[in-house]
Amino acid sequence: MTRVTVLAGGVGGARFTRGLLQYLASEDARDAANSPFGGAEGALSGTSAEEQASEVTVIVNTGDDMWLDGLRICPDLDTVMYTLGGGISEEQGWGRAEESRRTSAEIAAYGRGWSWFTLGDLDLATHIVRTDLLKNGATLSAATEFLCRRWQPGARLLPMSDQFVETHVRLAADADEHRAGDLIHFEEWWVRYRATVPVTEFVQVGLADAVAAPGVLEAIRDADVVILPPSNPVVSVGTILAIPGIRDALRATSARVVGISPIIAGSAVRGMADACLSTIGVETSALAVGLHYGSRQGDGVLDAWLVDETDAAAVPALEAAGIRSAAVPLWMTDVAATAQIAAEALRSEVATR
Repeated sequence: MTRVTVLAGGVGGARFTRGLLQYLASEDARDAANSPFGGAEGALSGTSAEEQASEVTVIVNTGDDMWLDGLRICPDLDTVMYTLGGGISEEQGWGRAEESRRTSAEIAAYGRGWSWFTLGDLDLATHIVRTDLLKNGATLSAATEFLCRRWQPGARLLPMSDQFVETHVRLAADADEHRAGDLIHFEEWWVRYRATVPVTEFVQVGLADAVAAPGVLEAIRDADVVILPPSNPVVSVGTILAIPGIRDALRATSARVVGISPIIAGSAVRGMADACLSTIGVETSALAVGLHYGSRQGDGVLDAWLVDETDAAAVPALEAAGIRSAAVPLWMTDVAATAQIAAEALRSEVATR
């Protein structure tokens, strides 16, 4: 059995994991066919599928979570769950397919809610069920497991922590009713202001009281490969790494830790990651982000780092820093292309220590 653990944010992490699952399914099918117990004999023995199956665990950022309209919203968990379960709006990359906004419009008519963060009616059902579970004593891990029973994502989804950790930003300039120096929720900065208002820092509210959710440290410790997909390195993967114990677990695991650059040719693959990187003083480049994560030979977390073909010139500097690197096509244009990226992350030259 191949055990793969992924540290994921929202859209990028979700789409990468979907490609990973497709690749592993094809490899499992091939291995089963080539096994002495493959075919009819394997089916009769009842051992082949179990022995050949790969296991994927996705540790998901919950720093984007918030309370809205009395509901607990978990944007990244839901994006991963919907994407892997086949319910995502492919056009948006988040939320449910074929949504309406009738309920959000009614909430707005009462002068409540956020006009810049409207929730679809189908998506609201998920938030209602989650909130009901939480208010009746369930942990976020248990609520996530319950929701996944419907969606059957094909991977185990774990929140990074059961404690509520919310990412806020400190404004460097006035913005509407906010003043320079104010802390506002990351989603307001990201969605309402499109990350155009300068900020001085990211603040993880609740981080001091947070611990890794059950199963998180074990999933890192027991993995064969840990993958940092093309998610935001500051507010997605970076927030996961900030949970006490997770960074240490990455540095201690016997698994190979492989990262995939979210930056191609000096631009973020999706979203405004460049605004996040500039806030913490990191250049928007595949090289700089790889060095930001750092090598496990030093005090970092990476063994290997994949960059796009257009960033091949970064490979020598990454190798010199102790990070094995390769330049391969990284555009996730469709599931098949993404599966090939996953194959590159798992190939022996990169994924074997």
